[in-house]
Amino acid sequence: MPILAQTKQLAFTIFSLSLLCYTEVASASITLPLRSKKAMVVSAHPLASEAGLLMLRQGGNAVDAAVATTFAISVVEPFSAGIGGGGFLLLRNEKTGEIKALDFRERAPLKATKNMYLDADGKVRPNASVNGYLAVATPGTVAGMYEVHRRYGKLPWKEVLKPAIALAEDGFTLSHQPTWRSASVYTNRLQVILNNPAARTIFTRNGEFYQPGERLIQRDLARTLTTIAQNPQSFYTGDIARAIANDMAKNGGLITLADLKAYKPIWRTPVCGKFRQFQVCSMPPPSSGGVLLLQMLNIIGDADLKSWGWHHPNALHLMTETMKITYGDRAQYLGDPDFVKVPVQALLSDNYARQRRSEINPDKAIPATQIKPILLKNLPQVQIPLNRKLQLATRYESPETSHLNVVDTERNAVSLTFTVNHGYGAGVVASGTGIVLNNEMDDFVAAPGIPNAFGLLGNEANAIAPRKTPLSSMTPTMISENGRLRMVVGAPGGSTIITQVLQVVLNVLEYNMDVGAAISVPRIHHQWFPDELRVETWGLDAMTLQELRRRGHNIRESQPWGNVNAIAVTVDNHLEGAADPRGEGSPRGF
Repeated sequence: MPILAQTKQLAFTIFSLSLLCYTEVASASITLPLRSKKAMVVSAHPLASEAGLLMLRQGGNAVDAAVATTFAISVVEPFSAGIGGGGFLLLRNEKTGEIKALDFRERAPLKATKNMYLDADGKVRPNASVNGYLAVATPGTVAGMYEVHRRYGKLPWKEVLKPAIALAEDGFTLSHQPTWRSASVYTNRLQVILNNPAARTIFTRNGEFYQPGERLIQRDLARTLTTIAQNPQSFYTGDIARAIANDMAKNGGLITLADLKAYKPIWRTPVCGKFRQFQVCSMPPPSSGGVLLLQMLNIIGDADLKSWGWHHPNALHLMTETMKITYGDRAQYLGDPDFVKVPVQALLSDNYARQRRSEINPDKAIPATQIKPILLKNLPQVQIPLNRKLQLATRYESPETSHLNVVDTERNAVSLTFTVNHGYGAGVVASGTGIVLNNEMDDFVAAPGIPNAFGLLGNEANAIAPRKTPLSSMTPTMISENGRLRMVVGAPGGSTIITQVLQVVLNVLEYNMDVGAAISVPRIHHQWFPDELRVETWGLDAMTLQELRRRGHNIRESQPWGNVNAIAVTVDNHLEGAADPRGEGSPRGF
């Protein structure tokens, strides 16, 4: 048999074994996509998707549906995202092809300082940026939703908040089949919640979280949402703002009325690039998501992944080495562009991609300690102190953050990711408001070379400063082909968000999977440090694992992660949507 034929046969065998391992042994299902002709919403929770669909049925557009879904997620997923947090969105107009990017990410308080989490010896105080009031950054979700709706929504503002208000006031039943994203599984956050009287009252009973099958009612949050429906500025200048500021002052937090009054969402220019015949657009800094996604696609370049076969060792090796290179750049160069110079054009240039691709040894994994950012002109090169013990560290694997996608009857689209950061944010609720407050300050670099809770490293580009935005990994993404919408996609998952989106994009565009299969099949992840290739247990067959180890990859098998959702436009102009089987989300369409 000719060598090429043998290679293709091996690729097919590996592909078949991988799917067999994943579907038979791990008992994981391949999600069948929902097909709709007119419009669709897909989110991390069925009730939130229903809220968005209701807006579309009432004649609303993609913005109305996205705003309604966002507020509903704030009620039904208080552990992952909410009005006490922030995020990013992309908005696409199908008629013009124009894409806009809105940054409603949280910002550091005016009283924040670079060394606020260090002790007298200059060492990071454990959990100071994770738990409690000092971890909270100024929230942006409400301002972001009002800004995008004010400009582009069709339905009345009060109307889009009605589903969320009803869910908070009447309550909803916690899932009978809890996933790792369910409200009751956050045992590692229970004590933090119990330490805060307002959070304890809402989310626990007899010292335990409410359990599957029980009803969660959030009356304080319902009153807050009702106030926001009447006057969204109340969150930043009215009674809600005063309640947040007073609670902060009483408990050692930094946010004041001045912080809330000064908060404004920012319209930014999305980062876009070409991959094959597709245009890929995503979120620019202060998110690292778009830059890294495009970098990875650029470095992969014209590699014929399809001829190797899905999850062939050659393809996995190339993706892994690409991930390591780009996450190294993330730690070196990326931060808030309003505070530091971020070399976006240089990082996304074809020359840079070719240079980094040439560094990849096709037969050998390069140790993370030997992967260093290339010196870019006119930019300082700061050495990040690397602790080899990081390679052995088991980092907190975050299922938090929430993503949603909407495509309306005119094929206008919204892709939106938002968060409170870790499970139940900082573990505090602003007294009397029902608002779970974020712990986004942990996404700054407390000290160079010290990883945050996601194991991510950074340097001065992402150091703390008043009113600065912490670097993010959120990657709301839109793809078009020949000027028409092809796909919207995004994910939660902390540092894994970018690599999740990358693999779903490749699964659809390169391997021609439908979106259900693309988000269901096993994933890999590498983030430079710790120097380990994370794979889902039973996600790769024994031959592939053996070959990757032979090439020098340090493999760590772990439970499934991520909660991607996506909507694609098919060749017959139908919408095809799916939510990750690792979560409890679902698409809704008509």
